[in-house]
Amino acid sequence: MIIETERLKLILLTANQLKLWTEDIPALEKELKCTYKAEAMEGIFLEIVKGQYEITQKDPNNCLWHSFFFLIRKEDRVVVGSADFKDIPNEKGEVEIGYGLGKDFEHKGYMTEAVKAMCQWALKQNYVTNVIAETDFENFSSQNILKRCGFKKYKQGETLWWIV
Repeated sequence: MIIETERLKLILLTANQLKLWTEDIPALEKELKCTYKAEAMEGIFLEIVKGQYEITQKDPNNCLWHSFFFLIRKEDRVVVGSADFKDIPNEKGEVEIGYGLGKDFEHKGYMTEAVKAMCQWALKQNYVTNVIAETDFENFSSQNILKRCGFKKYKQGETLWWIV
């Protein structure tokens, strides 16, 4: 699946492409005809992607809700970041979005563009009523992205929760 915006193509990775992302980025770049310059595939982020790959293996019919989208800049096919829906919609029809950018691409509007497009797509699905997101209190960049995309704070604890 591909979602297009003015400057980006958001390409949903297949289960095999998720595995390549964790094990062989050059092979994935070749397959997708792109250059990967997004967040480093290491540490907790690597573990998250490996976990999502395992979930896609157990629940292949819901790959859309478990995989990641690469945010590929149209002008040069550079992967500037990634975004995902963290799981299938819950019983209230809420789906959580997550996202990250390569450092060189921050503060250029790419993530706002991608989050808006993903939310618009998700909210057109019959079983989705809201998109939610979680941020740390100090992550003002992420909070600003959510505000620009129409999210409002709706609860807080150790983190802030946002809804649109």
